Amino acid sequence: MPRIKRRHRARALLVGSATALALAGSLTPATPAAADGTPVARVSPRSAQTIDNIGASGAWWVNDVGRFSPAVRAQTARLLFSRDGLALSAYRYNIGGGGTGVTTPERAPDDFLRADGGYDWSRDPGGRLFLQYAARYGVKDLIGFVNSAPAEWKTNGKSCGDHLDAAKEKDFARYIADVVAHFAAKGARLDYISPFNEPTNSFAECGQEGMLVGVEQRDDIVRALGAALDARGGRTGIIADESSSTDGFNNEVPQWLSQPGTAGYVDKLAHHTYNNPSDASRTQVGETAKSFGKPSWSTEICCFGKGGTGWAQEYDPTIDNALLMSRIIHKDFTVAHDSAFHWWTALSNKIGADAQTGADTKNDQGWNDGLIYYDPDYATKGNQRLYMTKRYYALGQYSKFVRPGAALHEVTGAPSGVEVTAFQDEGRWVLVVNNHHSAASDLTVDLGTSTRLSPLSAVRTSATENWARAASPRISGGSVSASLPGRSITTFVLGQRG
Repeated sequence: MPRIKRRHRARALLVGSATALALAGSLTPATPAAADGTPVARVSPRSAQTIDNIGASGAWWVNDVGRFSPAVRAQTARLLFSRDGLALSAYRYNIGGGGTGVTTPERAPDDFLRADGGYDWSRDPGGRLFLQYAARYGVKDLIGFVNSAPAEWKTNGKSCGDHLDAAKEKDFARYIADVVAHFAAKGARLDYISPFNEPTNSFAECGQEGMLVGVEQRDDIVRALGAALDARGGRTGIIADESSSTDGFNNEVPQWLSQPGTAGYVDKLAHHTYNNPSDASRTQVGETAKSFGKPSWSTEICCFGKGGTGWAQEYDPTIDNALLMSRIIHKDFTVAHDSAFHWWTALSNKIGADAQTGADTKNDQGWNDGLIYYDPDYATKGNQRLYMTKRYYALGQYSKFVRPGAALHEVTGAPSGVEVTAFQDEGRWVLVVNNHHSAASDLTVDLGTSTRLSPLSAVRTSATENWARAASPRISGGSVSASLPGRSITTFVLGQRG
């Protein structure tokens, strides 16, 4: 089946600015060293993959923040979408299943399907509001994802638990295509649709929406949705299957994507990394995607902590968790060779402590699921303040500078505890460097270029800094050198002249 023609919004390399604040080891023997003993990391001259986008989702904070004052709603949008904020290049909009049977009200998003089969487009006001904000800010990729079909098409009549009724697959596909067409007419065309998010988890306990979609049913839904989108003449692509784990992705994608007439409808292959994957599992993700000629996206992660990247209950707004997040981004780009990274949810109220007194310190009752937090008791306390985390600034070390179309280049030779992620974009180099050590580390990066380099920008986040201006690196030929403060993330932007 011919590939769907895609729209591309204008892209630009964004240079960090302090104005955003107003909005809110030892060497291994094999590591080469410069003459002064500084470790040298070497950048491959060959690009590995092209970056599509970096983003986060609107699940399900929009149902709360949509009730905040217009000023706070606008502030939230600026923090996420503006050049002075994260400048996200992707935004995931949750197409709700109606919330029937869901026991957590904030996780029960509206659907648009009326009992008579017609549509009520006035529903989901918070979700629609922030989707429109993302469109107005020019976010490159707007993505609709589905956790559950409307309850009447489920085998148990609920928006959680059980399966999509096989007899309702075409009804479901037509519904999603109608939602896409409606938003396109309103100026917020969804560039991609994910028809079943985490298809192996129905969330049968009903704390949130969910729907089982077996391997044998996934290709049927993809073909039905592809045909429904084509019938409306749209240019919306399909991503799938958003497996909860890389192991599930590697095992199950080949089974359903190889079915006749299916692969032509799929633009991107998507996975989540909640299984805290090994490098071997991440490598296999890239191999699986490559075997089908599709880019892979990492579209959800959160909720790791207590010093590791595995699932753990904790609220940690500090640089400690931010560095873990940055390590995950580094591995998704450099080991899985994903073309996109999406954090789970942009905002959360899972602070786990009194927001007005405990938002700045770690605790074991909250969750590391948000970039920005708000008071869960905002309605009774009248507190609409937004609480920032270092994860927000860590994501910005990538999203503000690594723009759609940038090419990742592999880096070898970085010392233990230091991670270098290198991108080239329209003649510029972007280096994002993590220093996990508590002490400063010296590093030289050899870009292997004979063209003249010039420092354009250097921005750092650490325990005491948020997107702070950092010292420019020293340049010698095709190499750059810098001293990296302990427990820091630094982004260097370098120009090239022939």
